[in-house]
Amino acid sequence: MYSKEVMDHFRHPRNVGKMENPDGVGKVGDPQCGDEMIIYIKVENNIIKDVSFETYGCAAAISSSSMTTEMMKGKTIEEVLQITNKQVADNLGGLPANKIHCSVLAEDGIRAAIDDYRKKSK
Repeated sequence: MYSKEVMDHFRHPRNVGKMENPDGVGKVGDPQCGDEMIIYIKVENNIIKDVSFETYGCAAAISSSSMTTEMMKGKTIEEVLQITNKQVADNLGGLPANKIHCSVLAEDGIRAAIDDYRKKSK
């Protein structure tokens, strides 16, 4: 059902855990399936210097969160805002149709974290 990449990110998630003093926090959820994701970011000179996540959900939600943080690190805010749920799913070797919403949640989490950062840095 799940690709090797999904299972790797599920069993060995990258960048997991609450971040102390983040510059931005994006909290999103999918009430229909119960998944909840929080993405924390540290930004320096418009670049995502550090990113971590906390996710409550299935293997697809956790692996989507993990992959998303890997895709964000070291990129500018503008580059990060270009990351799509399709790219997340593709980098995971695909997700079953009934789990695509997990990659959408990750994309929404990125935008929520950036929005929070922008509000705080005004």
